[in-house]
Amino acid sequence: MSDAKPRKNGISVRVRLLAIALLPTLVILPLFLGVTFLNWSARFDQLLIAKVNGELTIAHQYVSRIKESTALQVRSFGESALFADTLENDPERLAALLEARREAFGLDFLYLIDSSGVVAGAPAGDEDMDRFRRWPVVRHAIAGHSASAIDIFSAGDLLAISPALADRARLPLVPTKAARPTDAIEESRGMVLHAASTVAGGRALVGGLLLNRNLAFIDTINGLVYPTASLIEGSIGTATLFLEDVRISTNVRLFQQERALGTRVSDVVRKTVLDEGSVWLDRAFVVNDWYISAYEPITDSRGERVGMLYVGFLDTPFRDAKWNTLLTFAAAFFGVVLLSVPIFLRWARQIFTPLQRMLDTISQVEGGHLGARTGVAHRGDEIGRVAGQMDTLLDQIQERDKALRSWAEELNARVAERTRELEEANTRLEATSRQLVMSEKLAAVGEIAAGIAHEINNPIAVIQGNLDLIQAELGPQAEPLATEFKLIHEQVHSIFIIVNKLLQFTRPDEFAAFDQQQVPSQIIDDSVPLVQHLLSKVDIALDLDLQASRLVAINRTELQQVLINLMVNAIHAMPQGGTLTLRTRDETIEGRDGVRFEVTDTGVGMPPEVVQRAFDPFYTTKQGEGSGLGLSISRKLILRYSGTISVESAPGEGTTFRIWLPEDA
Repeated sequence: MSDAKPRKNGISVRVRLLAIALLPTLVILPLFLGVTFLNWSARFDQLLIAKVNGELTIAHQYVSRIKESTALQVRSFGESALFADTLENDPERLAALLEARREAFGLDFLYLIDSSGVVAGAPAGDEDMDRFRRWPVVRHAIAGHSASAIDIFSAGDLLAISPALADRARLPLVPTKAARPTDAIEESRGMVLHAASTVAGGRALVGGLLLNRNLAFIDTINGLVYPTASLIEGSIGTATLFLEDVRISTNVRLFQQERALGTRVSDVVRKTVLDEGSVWLDRAFVVNDWYISAYEPITDSRGERVGMLYVGFLDTPFRDAKWNTLLTFAAAFFGVVLLSVPIFLRWARQIFTPLQRMLDTISQVEGGHLGARTGVAHRGDEIGRVAGQMDTLLDQIQERDKALRSWAEELNARVAERTRELEEANTRLEATSRQLVMSEKLAAVGEIAAGIAHEINNPIAVIQGNLDLIQAELGPQAEPLATEFKLIHEQVHSIFIIVNKLLQFTRPDEFAAFDQQQVPSQIIDDSVPLVQHLLSKVDIALDLDLQASRLVAINRTELQQVLINLMVNAIHAMPQGGTLTLRTRDETIEGRDGVRFEVTDTGVGMPPEVVQRAFDPFYTTKQGEGSGLGLSISRKLILRYSGTISVESAPGEGTTFRIWLPEDA
């Protein structure tokens, strides 16, 4: 039977069905409601801002109409026959007429002025005529152009007109949260609605209305902007005139019926409106609560920003209404969920239960119990029919399994017989291959070793003998050259050792037994000189890390052949130089003690497809430079001694060959 197990990383049908049943209700619908509410909330806030912007427009238009109405009153009076007759025939009654008209128009002052400074209707005895002539609206009217504006009168200006007017304008400053810090304790200036009309003879009729503490003026604006039932229950509409950032006329309450006169606007609003000249349309902290607010700058007759006009309504009731709406939707949604989810789960369970029984049956069959059946009642739905078909198929599988087992037993017997034949043939083939490899190597290298023995060892003996003779002949005279003679002796001896190691490699029958205990570090030390000439051709550093203490049972020459082949390949992989690392370690694998050899280079590395075929016979990446048998033969030699050989490599990261050989028993 197959040992395959159900995949654990797949999404089960149970999860998918639950997702199909609950995803729309618990995920998609909440997301839809959330997005809808966010969009609705944003639009709700936009509507509030649009509402307060429209209310600011109404307030602005009212202020403009009051300015025009005041200018019209002054101009109409200045052009009236009564005024002209009085001015022409009875100048002494002019002051009384101006006072009467001032009271009738509801103005705080009304006077006549000309370019020479003669004033009628002004406070008696005031000698500072420039105080009245410096205003642009007055100068324009004297020049023949009627004008009106909102101007800021100093305390002295107001006092010159009327001490009562100066007293009415004075407001003590109230410390206000979030306002810009100031050392001032009161505001004594006055904001005046200022109008001047041209009168015959180069004179001007000037009238004005003080807006400080002018509660009728601000209440009229509030009544126009926020009529009864224009706001939701609990919200309050407010309007304010600011002299710079000080409330000089407002219906904002500080405590119950006490108006917030002398309080100041928040610093962030002041920066936006007064410093930058922009209109504020947003939530703002007003005295002691948050309001949906609109502020616009007020400019005087000189074009300077001297104050602000404000309208706004309490934010809390609208915010509460918005959240109550959200809570209503949320409560309705959770009610739907509580009612619908149990129904969905009950329907889903009617699908899960038979599916789970079928899954359990499959698991039992995979475990070898072919007699397992689903036992699902044959209902008329699709799942019941599938379960019945599954039981029928399992009956057929059980019968066929019996037949397959008998066929398998017969086939196994035939395979075992053929396997024995193949093993015997493979054994003979390996013996033949080993003999062929050794014969070819010995045939070629033996000639080289013989030539080296004759061509190098004999001259070395002559050199050594003559060197000894020279030292004997010179006797004491050779003492000054003792160091040089010693160096020559050492170098001659080094040549002798290298030649003998090469002979050991090429003539194993003379220098090494087939099965003898080998010291890993000594084999590496003897192999390195044979590739030293290749290391010298390029800038390759040799790093020896030999820590193995165990001995291995292997033919010395064959192990040398494998290591030299791996070192030569590593050197060829580093044409631009690098580091060749030879490492040995004691290592136990599956309870068997042994030694691990590692040959590591920092060369170009091999891609995965080359790594997979590295040990294939006749496979080579050195076109025209190799036969492709080196690694294949090395693998066979290592496997012969019950060892293992593997390779790890990646392009640009170098290559590591690992050999493991069992410890000599």
